[in-house]
Amino acid sequence: MRLPTILPAISRLAAPGGLAALALCAYAGAPVYAGDSADALLATIAPGEVQYYTTAEGLVDGMPVMPARLTARFERPLRVMKRLVSQAEYAECVREDGCRPLHKNHRDDVSPDLPVVGVSWDDATSYARWYSKRTGQNYRLPTYAEWAHVAGEAFKEDLRLDLYSPDDPTNPAQRWLAEYALESQRKAAEDPFPRPFGTFGSNAAGVLDLGGNVWEWTDTCHVRQYLDKEGNAILPPTENCGIRVVAGSHHSLITDFMRDPKAGACSVGIPPSNLGIRLILDETGG
Repeated sequence: MRLPTILPAISRLAAPGGLAALALCAYAGAPVYAGDSADALLATIAPGEVQYYTTAEGLVDGMPVMPARLTARFERPLRVMKRLVSQAEYAECVREDGCRPLHKNHRDDVSPDLPVVGVSWDDATSYARWYSKRTGQNYRLPTYAEWAHVAGEAFKEDLRLDLYSPDDPTNPAQRWLAEYALESQRKAAEDPFPRPFGTFGSNAAGVLDLGGNVWEWTDTCHVRQYLDKEGNAILPPTENCGIRVVAGSHHSLITDFMRDPKAGACSVGIPPSNLGIRLILDETGG
């Protein structure tokens, strides 16, 4: 395909309405800063349900297919950190030998008012263990479904449905055009620098910065499913927990030891700007 043919197609895909997304803006709210009591740092999410597109990868004849729409139900309240873990809090974990030091580019990040970034899934789980031991309570990373439920009205999914149903599914150029258009849309909003807590607003439950520029590690593993043309499973799904889902304005798949999302993202379009930590208080005794 020649360039004069490609450019009009890109323009049509990037035009308003080209992005099939469930997008609801976060609302402004009062920020919560380090130094507040433990209870003040937790939001309680009422029981309920959330609908979302699965993060599992479905393949038919080696080609990706539209993800299934799932419903997750929660019978008990969830208690979650209102804000992301701060740079100062992570630095304290490092001082007490509970966490690995950050990369040298972030070694001086010690602000109590900014989220820690440049952390891997391994770092996040190490912090959860340290924080659990320190508080005497069981903190952990959320699953992706839990994160979506926590986000509430701030939950959005940037998903181009035309990636999965192009005019000619056998033509890789069609998928490339759609991916290019989505990448262009995301680049316009890219912001690589951590911002003070509350910059990106709050949802109705008081959870801050869910639509911000820090994607959050979850405990959900990458799953691949081979399907026939009717959508039935050919083989049992394969789960790879060396790759985890990170949640934000679009989900991504990141290798668990990666700290720089641009070096290890498997998402469509550009990878997340930053990787951070928000924990769930697990009161189930599990």
